[in-house]
Amino acid sequence: MTNNQRDKVETLMGAQIQHGPLNRRVYLMKLADADPAGLCAELEQFAKDREYSKIFAKTPSSQAPKFLEAGYDEEAVIPGYYNGEEAASFLALYLNPKRAVAENQERIDEVLAMALQKQGAGKSKPLREDAAIRVCAPEDAEEMSVIYKQVFPTYPFPIDKPEYIRETMESNVVYFGVEVDRKLVALSSGEMDKAAMSAEMTDFATLPKWLGNGFAVHLLAAMEPEMQKRGIKTGYTIARAVSPGMNITFAKLGYVFAGCLKNNTNISGQIESMNVWYRHLA
Repeated sequence: MTNNQRDKVETLMGAQIQHGPLNRRVYLMKLADADPAGLCAELEQFAKDREYSKIFAKTPSSQAPKFLEAGYDEEAVIPGYYNGEEAASFLALYLNPKRAVAENQERIDEVLAMALQKQGAGKSKPLREDAAIRVCAPEDAEEMSVIYKQVFPTYPFPIDKPEYIRETMESNVVYFGVEVDRKLVALSSGEMDKAAMSAEMTDFATLPKWLGNGFAVHLLAAMEPEMQKRGIKTGYTIARAVSPGMNITFAKLGYVFAGCLKNNTNISGQIESMNVWYRHLA
């Protein structure tokens, strides 16, 4: 993936947005003090000018009605996202009607049903004796980038770049790793929104040779107390809707299904629908 395909983070009318040709969408990340009614019109023009096919917005639910009036659909809701008090609404406006239809809806439904059957089941097996979980450090960035490059042909963020990993470590992301024989074999991260006291549990990757060891569920279990120590009240994830492994992982540890974002994210080589799961950590 070239640098000009990477999504850019910019400010529009005071709101923080992310956009780019890879995902073919605008993502409203933080509404801040922007006026929702005026912003909706600006976002739509911004997306049309760049021939994007979706606008994806995360906003306090109290602000959602203005977006719904502008034609957005509410695809997911996380209660208590903001400081454990106000909900977050995940909203979508489709500028191309084809993008609003998930062609693999039957498979998405199957995976969700499988995950819901496992809800609250907990860890199915202990962490293997030769493995240990730890917080990653800047000196791990090179090794981490190699793992991410192997696991994901495409990804919404440049986690295959060591400099990006180090940069995010210094700001708002805590990375976790499973180590065997002093080598990292699986990774994850907690991307913190410190102002909202919420964290996205994300960037799960296990080297193909080590699949089947249940590392993801052990990583998630280790991430939660670390996030709590840092003041995080709500953990959530946005997982590939057709991935049984990740959806089951979150369901097992008691995360609640919040909704499905249709044709939302370019991951593993194509634009895919994503399931949202959340859990209150306090």
